[in-house]
Amino acid sequence: MIGHFLKNLLRGSSFASDVLMIVGGTAISQILIVLSSPVLTRLYGPEAFGIVALFSAITSIISVVACMRYEQAILLPERDEDAVNIFGLCLLISASMSFLLIPILCVGQQSLLRLLNAQELVHYIWLVPLVVFLSGTFSALNYWNSRTRHFGRLSVARINASISTIGTQVGLGLAGYNTGGTLIGAGIIGSLISTITLGGQVLRDDGIIFKEKIRPELMKDELSRYRKFPLIDSWSELLNSISWQIPIFLLSAFFSPSIVGFYAFGIRVLQLPMSFVGSAISQVFFQRAAEAKVAGNLSPLVEDIFRVFVALGLFPLLLLTLIGKEFFIVIFGASWAESGVYAQILSIWTFVWFISSPMSTIYYVVEKQEFALKFNFVNFITRILAIGIGGLLGDPRISIFLFAISGVFVYSWLLTAILRFAEVADSKAISIIFANLKIIFPAILIIIALKVLSIDPAIQVVVSFILALIYYVHLIKKDSKISKYFMKY
Repeated sequence: MIGHFLKNLLRGSSFASDVLMIVGGTAISQILIVLSSPVLTRLYGPEAFGIVALFSAITSIISVVACMRYEQAILLPERDEDAVNIFGLCLLISASMSFLLIPILCVGQQSLLRLLNAQELVHYIWLVPLVVFLSGTFSALNYWNSRTRHFGRLSVARINASISTIGTQVGLGLAGYNTGGTLIGAGIIGSLISTITLGGQVLRDDGIIFKEKIRPELMKDELSRYRKFPLIDSWSELLNSISWQIPIFLLSAFFSPSIVGFYAFGIRVLQLPMSFVGSAISQVFFQRAAEAKVAGNLSPLVEDIFRVFVALGLFPLLLLTLIGKEFFIVIFGASWAESGVYAQILSIWTFVWFISSPMSTIYYVVEKQEFALKFNFVNFITRILAIGIGGLLGDPRISIFLFAISGVFVYSWLLTAILRFAEVADSKAISIIFANLKIIFPAILIIIALKVLSIDPAIQVVVSFILALIYYVHLIKKDSKISKYFMKY
């Protein structure tokens, strides 16, 4: 499969080529995160991670509507003249949204911090408008790059962001500034550098079309043409974003920043596979799915994407279900054992989410934003109930467990809907999952045996890494369907 990747990369027009341009930068970024994590977990405690998680939760919710979702529409027009005016509209909305936040925060910040039981954020809450502006700008640049297929730019921007963020975190942590504020500041520095990097490249190559084609009257036309995005999709994505951050807010309100830190770091580790490959494929999938819909071959594209994600995600997430606690103790230190327990509880839900999330942009392709709104509303309510019940019972593990159970059901519903939108049979999806389970079953039995025999945690982790390596080598060499998939797209 790697050989096919390289051939396609040289051709420059395949799905795999575009994915690998993003994966290349993402791979380096994630390698840096992986290598730095054992250091950061020994420099910063769970409370510091909890503080930055709360700040990120606030900014993430607002940032998802920083452009009122018009950035999604950049990929849709046939003419670049229309797309560039949507891009300009995104920048204008993002700047306006950021300025609007300043008086709102001045009036309401104390009430917000009391509600979240997080007075530690008082020194950093004023940075929210800056983060929202950077996020909205980067998002618009991101989708413009996807339209023009300059995926390599995204790799450079992500690498720059990771190097600057991690370098600042490690450097200041070693100097003794090991607080949540340091982690927040380092993240802002990384976002600023990545936005400047990407923006500079876009202006260099496309500055002329921006200058010649962006006009207020044309921006107004696009504002009306794609009004579904702010009127329907923005509410849908806002609900989705809030539902993602609800666990952090409620865990903070019911328990403490340390519990938030355990949860946030566990989720961060679980999301690494998604960040490494999933987000890259998702970036290219949206653009290819729009083309496939017009060409009438959306079904095989979605089916093959599903096959790829099952093959990539099932084995490592099942391993974490079995040895999550041991993995966290060995890699990140004994103080993060509770985070490992959370990862074990959440791993099965993560697998379902891992498959469905990259394909969720199919809503826009088939114009089913109404279903997205319905899904996000159900997801939002179930998460509040799950975390809230555990909070009232005074047990964070119960909160996480109920959150995971509800997530499995809700995201299975989402995945089923995505496959049906693309006219992929349920029986086909089930057969793909069971085929992969048969392949990994012997390895899972080995890990279970090690746990039953109470073998040293370090040995369990090492054996798991070896089994994972064997599995992926087998996948690369033997899975012709995945190879053909990348050859086709």
